[in-house]
Amino acid sequence: MDRGPSRSLASLQNLFREVYISRDLSRGADRTLLWLASELGELADAYLKRDTRSMREEAADVFAWLCSFCNVVGIDLEEAVMQKYGNGCPRCSSSPCRCPMV
Repeated sequence: MDRGPSRSLASLQNLFREVYISRDLSRGADRTLLWLASELGELADAYLKRDTRSMREEAADVFAWLCSFCNVVGIDLEEAVMQKYGNGCPRCSSSPCRCPMV
């Protein structure tokens, strides 16, 4: 399957902003966060059922709702991720992580 050119995290967040920002702002941060939590539950359910197709769909939904939440509250997701994880593990500063397993 040809997926076309890869996209940056920023461009994906912008895609969801272009498609949904009006609806997301009307819904507000609280309700958008609840939808994100609901989708995460659906992903967990698909995982427990070992339903690969549903896991893919629910993972995409979780990502979409995370982008929507970040758009509503003004978080640049790519910047936040790179600031925290761009230099490796935020605890041990290694890549791959060398922290002891807990």
